[in-house]
Amino acid sequence: MSDLDTDTIGATAPGHYGAGPAQVALCCVTLTGAWNLQGNARHASFAEEAQQLFGVALPQLPDTTARSEALTSLWLGPRSWLVVAGGTSELVDFEAKRDAVNALRGALFDVSASRVAYRVAGSSAESVLASGCPLDLHSRTFTPGGCAQSLYGHVDALYYRPETQTFIVMVARSFARDVWHALCLSAAQYGYDVTPAVSFP
Repeated sequence: MSDLDTDTIGATAPGHYGAGPAQVALCCVTLTGAWNLQGNARHASFAEEAQQLFGVALPQLPDTTARSEALTSLWLGPRSWLVVAGGTSELVDFEAKRDAVNALRGALFDVSASRVAYRVAGSSAESVLASGCPLDLHSRTFTPGGCAQSLYGHVDALYYRPETQTFIVMVARSFARDVWHALCLSAAQYGYDVTPAVSFP
């Protein structure tokens, strides 16, 4: 459609919505697993053992991420990371890994069901998110590979930028529908496509 049709804004069916040619693409992102890992990475033994357990490094700098072929780890705080799997990758053997992390004086929590993720991509992705997010999203500040916790509207959100014009926004499942509708409303002025779900990242 070429004209803004408010009755369809917020629809999840693949198609073109909003006004004019699409400058944004929105879709759901499939997370096959998400575990919150906590511990003191300043202790070399913890960082090394955790990397061996999960096959991905733990980023040490605030708001950064690390990736392996299978997993992505996102910095949440000085002693907290989110380890995420997508596509054909899986997080397996939770109990064994939890016990191993506990032995290192850390903790592991399965939070796979707690979040829903959306991808916002395209030339106007920053503008769409800026309508509800107080972060400086310019690529000079929020560089590819970066992550940050903030808000979208009044909802807590975790932002990850895997590529220059692509963001992944993770929010609590109970607020996911509201956030989707808000993203669509913001994107409508630019024109947007809803595309089929993709795997993280």
